[in-house]
Amino acid sequence: MIELIKVTSSDIIALQTLSRQTFFETFAAENTPANMQAFLDKAFQQEGLLKEINNSHSVFYFAKTGDNIIGYLKINTGAAQTELREEDGIEIERIYVLKEFQGQKAGQLMLDKALQMGREKNAAYVWLGVWEKNTKAISFYAKNGFIAFSSHIFRFGDEDQTDIMMKLVL
Repeated sequence: MIELIKVTSSDIIALQTLSRQTFFETFAAENTPANMQAFLDKAFQQEGLLKEINNSHSVFYFAKTGDNIIGYLKINTGAAQTELREEDGIEIERIYVLKEFQGQKAGQLMLDKALQMGREKNAAYVWLGVWEKNTKAISFYAKNGFIAFSSHIFRFGDEDQTDIMMKLVL
């Protein structure tokens, strides 16, 4: 059984380790080692993750099965959102599952949690950005009713990549 547990600052080492591993597993094959290392070093520093955990407009959840942390979710509201920052929307910034646990519904459970939170906050919509080459994730979100509405450039190391922005009206 998979359960969701709210992440606290005391979980910083586990969050950092999981963030780095899941990001690497998801994107290393499509990117240069130098760009991957530069991003991992910058995006998942402990001090930065602690700021994110302690931001009152962000929340993280671990997906756990037994004693194993197998994935995580990050949701942003208000000013913590990376782009739209509209009060009537919430952002799913991250949903990642360790490769060995994919296909066991952890991603669906985390998405359902984000949608539940959106409804509880009376949000009009939930939105996210997903790399255009991450077709597995795009298909997952589309299957759950998300629709592409825009795109933006995401700087990754020394190259610009395009993220597809997707939205689900609640």
